[in-house]
Amino acid sequence: MKVVGFIGPSGTGKSHRAVWVARERGIDFIIDDGLLIRGTQIIAGTSAKKEKTKIGSIKRALFTDDAHANDVRKTLQNYGAESLLILGTSDGMVESIVKRLELQEISEKVYINEVATEFEINQALSTRKQQGKHVIPVPTFEIKKDFSGYFLDPLHIFRRKGKGSFQLVGEKSVVRPTFSYLGNYTISDYTIYQIIEYVASNIEGVSKISRFRAENHSDGIYIDMDLVLFYGYSIKPLLRDVQKKVIEEVERLTALNISSLNLTAKSLVLDPKRTVV
Repeated sequence: MKVVGFIGPSGTGKSHRAVWVARERGIDFIIDDGLLIRGTQIIAGTSAKKEKTKIGSIKRALFTDDAHANDVRKTLQNYGAESLLILGTSDGMVESIVKRLELQEISEKVYINEVATEFEINQALSTRKQQGKHVIPVPTFEIKKDFSGYFLDPLHIFRRKGKGSFQLVGEKSVVRPTFSYLGNYTISDYTIYQIIEYVASNIEGVSKISRFRAENHSDGIYIDMDLVLFYGYSIKPLLRDVQKKVIEEVERLTALNISSLNLTAKSLVLDPKRTVV
């Protein structure tokens, strides 16, 4: 299956342009915010925009729920999909979805600034920020049943045919999810540290974290960490185990993407509970 990523920050108009990007590349299937869309129909998945909280929405969009991921994966297989467009807010998000759905590697990445002007992007961001409106790239009849109480209005897409003449070429739907009323949320660096400290301290061979630094970037969190290890353990496999378990747990609990986790074995101490021979 050919997999194409369509990438841009939240609210920049990806869903609005998804059908056009897919059509230009001969792609029939789109994954957007937890939904699998074929043409003008939702054929599998659950919309992240139905979630009551922002963090729930992010988890839904990343397919962290096994049943949700299996549903979409099997539907793609049943339809014999040959190409797929995946929408995401970062390279890391698109790659995470590919991994969760056990798909082929991404063969092409399209960025929002390649298909939209700076003015159009800023206009979309303003609408998202001020009105909390989100676009779903399917007609209203496709989502009306599932979005009872959420639905706002249809968004008709026209193409100019001549002077004063327009042709209706498609319809999308505008919703305002529950979480858009709840304001912003943040997860502090200290909270991330507490999660990591708990995970690391429960791994045999780790004494403590001696230094921790986290930086937020558009594509995820970059973490640098020094560890004090107990003497007697093979250091390289131990650090790999810490890295794997920390990333899994932080992403599971926070839905944040860890782009980099650099570990340094800073020093060794004797484990009073372990006899060294």
